Amino acid sequence: MQGFAGFMWLLSIALIIFSGFALFDAAVRREDAYRAADKKTKPFWLIILGLAFVVNLLFPILSFLPIIGLIATIVYMVDVRPAIRALPGGGRSRRGSSSDGPYGPWNGGR
Repeated sequence: MQGFAGFMWLLSIALIIFSGFALFDAAVRREDAYRAADKKTKPFWLIILGLAFVVNLLFPILSFLPIIGLIATIVYMVDVRPAIRALPGGGRSRRGSSSDGPYGPWNGGR
């Protein structure tokens, strides 16, 4: 019985890490990438994945709420994330260098 409890604890930790990664990934994607990929909005996915993360933290693995959170996380990882990554630039927020001008990087007249 102790081995089963240890396995369930490891599975619970894996679900927390999986949903946390999905939440972080959704947070670093650009807002317009969700619309360009014809998926729900970024706030929608942040709320859903945030709830999945909190549910995985608070409830035991054998209740139905973590399973619903797992399904939402799987939908994001299998459907939404690949569609956003297929866009030019990968949907990531890009911050330019401090030497970038309005038309590209400033090369100092070289």
